[in-house]
Amino acid sequence: MTQTRRLTALLIAVLAFGALWLQVHVGLDRRPDREVWEELWRLGRYFTILTNLMVAVTFAAIAGGHRPRPWWTAAVTLWILIVAIVYHGLLARPLDGIRWWSDMAVHTFVPTAVVVWWLMLARKDGLVPRHAVYWLLWPLLYVSYALIRGEFDGRHPYFFIDPHEVGWPGVGLWCVALGLSFWLGGLGMVALGRFLSRPSDRADGAPDGPQAR
Repeated sequence: MTQTRRLTALLIAVLAFGALWLQVHVGLDRRPDREVWEELWRLGRYFTILTNLMVAVTFAAIAGGHRPRPWWTAAVTLWILIVAIVYHGLLARPLDGIRWWSDMAVHTFVPTAVVVWWLMLARKDGLVPRHAVYWLLWPLLYVSYALIRGEFDGRHPYFFIDPHEVGWPGVGLWCVALGLSFWLGGLGMVALGRFLSRPSDRADGAPDGPQAR
């Protein structure tokens, strides 16, 4: 693994961890009566936060010398890209000051950095169409978790998975639409990855061998 990959991965990890810290800081500033663990628990209901945490851990591992398989870095890139698209397409709201910076950090700055890193530096060998199906597992697990948690604590993180706002049929339709979007996006990632894959990628990742698929 090149020094450039590791150094840029370190910068992305710092950016992602910093963005998450800023989210906690903003939340505690708005509700100073909350304990830190309460704010962490509140933030833990959001796909955005959990996926940014996944990015932070993944890129910290890369910076430390770990060689993730190409399907994993492509998956993380897809998931954080969907975070940005859904936010700017459905959820963005006017903000200012530090709240604007905290929202932009997790919804725009981190996704942009990850996408650029994947395009420029990530290994992309071994990606196949079935990976687009495997990559649906994280959104599926998250929706299941969010719905169960929402029924227990009475708060659903997003309107499109809130049965009290859009009804269960509406939740089902939204899940199908978003799942289709994830799948098509995954197919696009596979196609782009195969187009951009360099012969040197396979040599660089030789220790992974067939498992990289």
